[in-house]
Amino acid sequence: MTAKFKVNGVEVEAEAGSSLLDAVRQNGFEVPSLCHHEAVTPYGACRLCLVEVTRGGRKKITTSCNYEVQGGIEVLTDSEQIRRHRAMVLELLLAEAPRSVSLRSFAAAHGVRNSRFARPDAPALLDEREGCILCGLCVRACEEMGRDAISLLQRGVSKEVGPPPGGEADSCIGCGSCHAVCPTGHIAMRDTAKAREIWGRMFDFVLCEGCGRPVITTAHRDHAIERGGLPADYYLRCAECKKSGLAARFAKVGS
Repeated sequence: MTAKFKVNGVEVEAEAGSSLLDAVRQNGFEVPSLCHHEAVTPYGACRLCLVEVTRGGRKKITTSCNYEVQGGIEVLTDSEQIRRHRAMVLELLLAEAPRSVSLRSFAAAHGVRNSRFARPDAPALLDEREGCILCGLCVRACEEMGRDAISLLQRGVSKEVGPPPGGEADSCIGCGSCHAVCPTGHIAMRDTAKAREIWGRMFDFVLCEGCGRPVITTAHRDHAIERGGLPADYYLRCAECKKSGLAARFAKVGS
């Protein structure tokens, strides 16, 4: 069921109960965020997707990623108060990951170039954490893949993301989901023609029997087949070779 509501005075429509952030963006309005991804359950960790929502005559500033679309609400995506809140959040994030090029660029685009909250223990922390802003998006992506290879570890200033203390990411399948969703590029992943390295482990690729290019890691293939009930030969060809084979079959039918 769809719901009608207003964004910056413009009436729009979206699926009732869906993420307000997704709905606002789908209707052409911009709202910044770092920890949100359409394929992962919203969490509201980075606090950047703030909007002002008026419902029943009451206004409040809220994160939009985990706010559900409701009929009759009025949404404001930009105001002096919202910009002030976002600037504060960006300063705090810069204090966490001042070396992150992507974060600094993102912050500068929103008028923030320096942080008043630089930490005296930052050098020691940076050696371990570098560009991580502790948003947890990678952990949530791993969980929704049905794995628990990484998690948020420790507390306070020692908090970090990684495999279990003193161990390896044993349940990692090398899918690269954590690397793909990381908003600051902190998670390192290296691919060669035959293998992938991530979280200190190497994963062999399944190579396309048509062109020889990497298709998926063998561990990810086994997980996908077991979880999705796919046939064992599903990943023998890459997407491009599958398309080419399908096109060739259609061409024969039409000839």
